[in-house]
Amino acid sequence: MQELKLSDWLPTTNKEVKIRGWDALDVILFSGDAYVDHPSFGPAVIGRILESYGLRVALVPQPNVNDNLQDFIKLGAPKLFFGVTGGCMDPMISNYNANKKRRDKDAYTPNGDIGFRPDYATTVYSKILKEKWPDVPVLIGGIEASLRRVTHYDYWSDKLMPTILETSKADMLVYGMGEQPLREVVRLLQKGVPFSSITTIKQTAVLVDAHAKIPKNSNWEDVQIVSHERCLKDKKAYASNFKIIEQESNKLAARRIFQKVGDKTLMINPPYPTMTEDEIDASFELPYTRLPHPKYNKRGPIPAYEMIKFSINIHRGCFGGCSFCTISAHQGKFIASRSQESVLREVDTVANMPDFKGYLSDIGGPSANMYKMKGKVQSICDKCVAPSCISPVICSNLDTSHKPLTELYQAVDSHPKVKKSFIGSGIRHDMLVPEFNKNADAKELDDYTEEVMTKHVSGRLKVAPEHTSDPVLKLMRKPSFSYFHKFKERFDKINIKKGLKLQLIPYFISNHPACEVEDMANLAAETKDMGFQLEQVQGFTPTPMTVATVIYYSGYHPYTLKKVNTPITRKEKDEQHRFFFWYKDENKAWIKKTLNKLGRQDLLKVLLPEKDEKWRKNKPKGDAKHTFDDAIPFNQRKNKAKFRSKKKRR
Repeated sequence: MQELKLSDWLPTTNKEVKIRGWDALDVILFSGDAYVDHPSFGPAVIGRILESYGLRVALVPQPNVNDNLQDFIKLGAPKLFFGVTGGCMDPMISNYNANKKRRDKDAYTPNGDIGFRPDYATTVYSKILKEKWPDVPVLIGGIEASLRRVTHYDYWSDKLMPTILETSKADMLVYGMGEQPLREVVRLLQKGVPFSSITTIKQTAVLVDAHAKIPKNSNWEDVQIVSHERCLKDKKAYASNFKIIEQESNKLAARRIFQKVGDKTLMINPPYPTMTEDEIDASFELPYTRLPHPKYNKRGPIPAYEMIKFSINIHRGCFGGCSFCTISAHQGKFIASRSQESVLREVDTVANMPDFKGYLSDIGGPSANMYKMKGKVQSICDKCVAPSCISPVICSNLDTSHKPLTELYQAVDSHPKVKKSFIGSGIRHDMLVPEFNKNADAKELDDYTEEVMTKHVSGRLKVAPEHTSDPVLKLMRKPSFSYFHKFKERFDKINIKKGLKLQLIPYFISNHPACEVEDMANLAAETKDMGFQLEQVQGFTPTPMTVATVIYYSGYHPYTLKKVNTPITRKEKDEQHRFFFWYKDENKAWIKKTLNKLGRQDLLKVLLPEKDEKWRKNKPKGDAKHTFDDAIPFNQRKNKAKFRSKKKRR
């Protein structure tokens, strides 16, 4: 790899602008993340995209908002617009955990240091820019803006907030992945069209005066959702909005959405079609240095970069539509896959990095095993309004062939400098179960599973069944836990066949909408029966633009408008989460009391059997393990129905 110069990065200071011989800038970007010039970091992608359009672009990473605001004026005013993003994660997720406690690390800052990203960064940066440069347009984007584009519940302030266009005072919002709308914005600006007149570009949103004439587009249908003011007064009305928002976000021929916000009207234009293979290849093959800016050399490593330094992203989008996940709301449910040739070119680039040791940390995407998957008959997809292609069942029109992915792995591993490529992204284990994925070739699914287990994991395979309760899983848009049992059977079979010693590590969520204490007790009992002592667990965190968050705030399911019980208080959440750790001594008395109160002695016998308790009291020193010889596997119990989720006894 040739030695890099400072000018190989986008400029971040006046000195760097002058090194390039520029006397003015077209666009200046502000980001809540440190600047890593890599295709996995959104601010770098947007900067490189704009550069590819012939623009002079600078990036101001993590500007200081606690001093004289020099960072917001040091580069002057751009000719076209300011671009603002909170970073690769919503700043509130970066800054706080599920219990609203401030985190002690920020993965997108050198050395993991905190305090370099303000809460609600997009709004903070945009308002400062509008105050300093009132005549310069501000365009906001990234995941924070994307997920807050309409009236949304903010967990951290515990209130409904209007579109971020209103709070930030920005002029335009780009939602989703920004390459396509930005291309059109720049094209029109370069033709001399005033920024204020650019209101009908797909995948953008603007606020217009409520009495202004609405721009016409004969190709679009329109839909009005409940106003922000009515949402504030009526939680059920607020919930009703989300069905429209989610469906229109995932349609190939979507309607334009309108919402009244005070004396203005929010106008959200339909999304662009899914990026073509050529388009997504071009985005990944821009001249990234793939390195953090040299300004951070003495400040320490950037944790998020260290994690993906030797990884390859092979696609965007996710058709799972999980009710607690924001991926499809931002990237869409249709998969945009890179060509194998593009992926292999990036593998070659990574393999020739000076500190590459032969190990690729991840060949994946939002979900590892959705590469090249799409509808068999496009006209069917064109009319589809379902938010998920695999819930409650796998769509018969979805091609779930894993053959292209298996072939890609094998092609990557054939590179002479690659010793091993890992799959670090989450794998949809349910799609690998023929009983669930009924239209797939069972041998092909087994070939993929075997390929992953034998060549692409190191000791542990992580999957995410998320829960064991069928009612909770249905609301999550996840399949029955019975399919996890089926997957584990196949996993164990391959483990024995190949003489492996791999562990299966399942992920679970507590205090999700529709989940009650009994559901968590069932989860603890069933997973214990399967031999798991859970470690990969988390509490549900409400984030904007998900079904689960709408339910959490409103109490209503947006698709049925029926009431859904949801753990809200800290006590309820802590009690549910506690069942994950049934094996800890400090939880046993509480578990015993709780299950006796619920009348669930059957679960108590599984979680804390008397034989186990007597053995623990009298166990000899140095005896590390105890197995329950008398434990009957869960799926063989005559009374297993008792372990399934029941309505809480009152």
